[in-house]
Amino acid sequence: MLTSKQRASLRALANSLDTVMQIGKGGVTESVVLQARQAISNKELIKVRVLESALLTAREACDILSQAIEAQPVQCIGSRFVLYKRNEENPVIALE
Repeated sequence: MLTSKQRASLRALANSLDTVMQIGKGGVTESVVLQARQAISNKELIKVRVLESALLTAREACDILSQAIEAQPVQCIGSRFVLYKRNEENPVIALE
């Protein structure tokens, strides 16, 4: 579980991140889960956008996807959310 200090640090890092994937009207499909798993294993911190055509809110998509890939939700604002999952073998982000 992330502390508030760690979450704040990750939010600051996420500001400069580009959105790596989008969730459309299909919702959180198996291919979305696979794509997210691949992206988060490489980067540890990913930003996802939920399109207006999606039948889910950003919060719902964040909850579903974070459970599916066993990641920590960092932030959910508007149509975007940020997820974090530490890469145990090759950590990229150093958290206190």
